[in-house]
Amino acid sequence: MIAEAGLAALWLAAGLALVQLALGWGAARSGSAELLAATRRVSVAQGVLAMLSFGVLILLFLQSDMSVQLVAQNSHSEKPWLYKFAGAWGNHEGSMLLWVTVLAMAGGGVALVERRIDGKTLAATLGAQAAIAIGFYAFILIASNPFLRLNPPAPEGMGLNPLLQDPGLAFHPPTLYFGYVGLSVAFSFAVGALLTREVGPAFARAMRPWVLIAWVFLTIGITAGSYWAYYELGWGGWWFWDPVENASLMPWLAATALLHSVTVLATRDGLRAWTLMLAVVAFSMSMIGTFLVRSGILVSVHAFAVDPTRGSFILALLGIYIGGALALFGARVSTVTQGSTFQLVSREGALVLNNLLLSVILGIVFIGTLYPLLAQAMGQQLSIGAPFFNKASVPVALVLVVATMAGPLLKWRRDRWGALGRQMALPGVVSVLAFAALAALSGSSDWVALIGLALAAGLAVASVLPLWKRNLRRTPLHIWGMVIAHVGIAVSIAGMASDAAFKQERLVALRTGEATTVGPFQVKLADVRPAIGPNYSAMQAHLDVTRSGGAPFVLFPGQHYFSSPVTTTSEAAIKTMADGQLYTVLGEGTGDGRWQVRLWWKPWITLIWFGGALIALGGLMAMIGRLRRERRPAAGAEDGE
Repeated sequence: MIAEAGLAALWLAAGLALVQLALGWGAARSGSAELLAATRRVSVAQGVLAMLSFGVLILLFLQSDMSVQLVAQNSHSEKPWLYKFAGAWGNHEGSMLLWVTVLAMAGGGVALVERRIDGKTLAATLGAQAAIAIGFYAFILIASNPFLRLNPPAPEGMGLNPLLQDPGLAFHPPTLYFGYVGLSVAFSFAVGALLTREVGPAFARAMRPWVLIAWVFLTIGITAGSYWAYYELGWGGWWFWDPVENASLMPWLAATALLHSVTVLATRDGLRAWTLMLAVVAFSMSMIGTFLVRSGILVSVHAFAVDPTRGSFILALLGIYIGGALALFGARVSTVTQGSTFQLVSREGALVLNNLLLSVILGIVFIGTLYPLLAQAMGQQLSIGAPFFNKASVPVALVLVVATMAGPLLKWRRDRWGALGRQMALPGVVSVLAFAALAALSGSSDWVALIGLALAAGLAVASVLPLWKRNLRRTPLHIWGMVIAHVGIAVSIAGMASDAAFKQERLVALRTGEATTVGPFQVKLADVRPAIGPNYSAMQAHLDVTRSGGAPFVLFPGQHYFSSPVTTTSEAAIKTMADGQLYTVLGEGTGDGRWQVRLWWKPWITLIWFGGALIALGGLMAMIGRLRRERRPAAGAEDGE
């Protein structure tokens, strides 16, 4: 009866979502405090029931209940408990239940904590959140029921995809979902504000924490997902421009633009219409990402390929929600007053430029991701890969770095070109000197990567200049967050550019006892032997590695063979050092006693993920700092980004 209890909780949550929509609509129209209070209570109850339903699904996986179809298809009684736990969302049905659970929890969170905006706007916001939830409840209950029974029960489960049997799976998807669904709250706030025509700083301050937390979770999820794919898939790269990777990048780009825009609205009462539009666009990108991953139109290790009817259902939801929101925006945007104005040379102007450049990059990724799918639907086979994305987006990204340097150095509302030139002098000189030194000493011919490294150095300097002449102990926490996040961007760019400019690769076929070199390392194939893991068998290489001036060490890359389901994976062995990583992969045997061995030396590549962690930390600090500042009764005007 455990599965039936989970299904019952899901049905009750769906029913409460309908009630919440009706109550929210009534409260938004009438302004009734009683209806608003009832809407709040129903929203919280819906979140609790959704959490209960998902908790039941986790329990079924932990108990290896093979009478439940989803457990039988995606778990095995002998799997480690962590993979049973993660298996609850390592599939289509479970991931959608996680999605709607986070959605309901977010709505309940808004109902519990929000006291800053007009009651009608809050009621409309909770109603919009319920409307989104209703569609996903219907999708799960009609097309993707995670609690279906098997009669008779399966004797044993089929097991989880071995590529997903990694601790990262217990961490990566939930963080992305918190990011995606956090943007649903921003979307609901925008819809509520459009319905009531209440757009101003109070509305923006209510929305901003949700945008910040969504952005932080998206940053963590993308960073963790990039590193997971880097070490788990064994191809040696950190970003493949896979459509499903792009599906997570597009909401992050839109959320980054929204974060800057909502800050201008909250602090200076500007960019009202732009903020509303970006809130709709950001959640649209989340919905498109959901469609790409859940529709079955993509074949990817990241995607859950399912029947096309489910994809049609999600596409219909996307059309209803996003089409409806855009229609509402078109009908009501003319009634939204302009708000405060500002000069071109100002911090607001720099943030608008940032948003425009982010939007251009978003457009490039959007077109490059979806155009091949559209061409395929028209009967043409077309592939768009990394060369297109790199050539189209990298020049725009370099200009964006320069704009990011300038933004925090400008004054609000009005500044002067001469003052901007003086502020940018030091970062500019650092960038020029860095480029000259790299061009003369590095030996790399990748000029774009060297420019990226030089601009990263300038951005790092520009990022800390807002702290100049400040009392650091009295500097607000959100200013520290801005600085750390921007430094994190510079660090990540430095890692990306270093990998492009300086990485070295070697593919060889070695016999036991033979050696080769890559970068500063000599690598000897000492042995290849069978091995047994907790849920796999393997052929494992023993590599003896020496580096000039360093102590020798050993790496053990291998080929892993899984029986449930039958799968072969390449397991990279990676040695992390202060100045980079040695990345090794064992390939297949050639039949003449040789084994294919692939080696990469990647200087400073770890800066990519260290920078991502700094970006997320900065966002978290900014969120905490803003919330603390807004609770002070006489906080005064806000400063910083």
